[in-house]
Amino acid sequence: MLWALPCSIVGLALCLVLVLLGGSVRRVGHTFEAALTVQHLQVPRWARQLDFAAITLGHVILGQSHDVLAVLRSHERVHVRQYERLGLFFFLAYPASSLVAWLQGRCPYAGNRFEQEAVAQVADNPQAP
Repeated sequence: MLWALPCSIVGLALCLVLVLLGGSVRRVGHTFEAALTVQHLQVPRWARQLDFAAITLGHVILGQSHDVLAVLRSHERVHVRQYERLGLFFFLAYPASSLVAWLQGRCPYAGNRFEQEAVAQVADNPQAP
C-alpha cells in the first residue's frame, strides 16, 4: 500500500474535486471509489463525452457513476495491483507503453500492455472483485 501511496494521494485529491462537483466516495475493499453520480443515467453530458468511464490512481478509482464502477471494478482492480507493483513509476510506465504502441502503429489504449493485462485477467477470471 505504501509503494502506491503517492499515486493514491493524487487520486484522493481528484476525489475531492468529484465531491465538490456533487459526487460521492465509497470504500470498496481496499480501494476508494469516487463517482459523480450513483446511476449512470444521471451523469452530466460533459462527463459522458470523456474518452474513459473510469480511471485508477493508486488505490483510488474514479468513475462517471457508481453503476459504471461496479461493472468496471474487476478491470480497475488489476490496475490497482499494477500500482502496487510499480508505485510512482506507473505514472511513467503507462504513458510510455501507450507511446510505444502508437509508434508501432497500434491503438495507444488497446495496445498498452497494462490495459492488455487488465483485459486478459478479467477475461480469465470475470467474477474476481
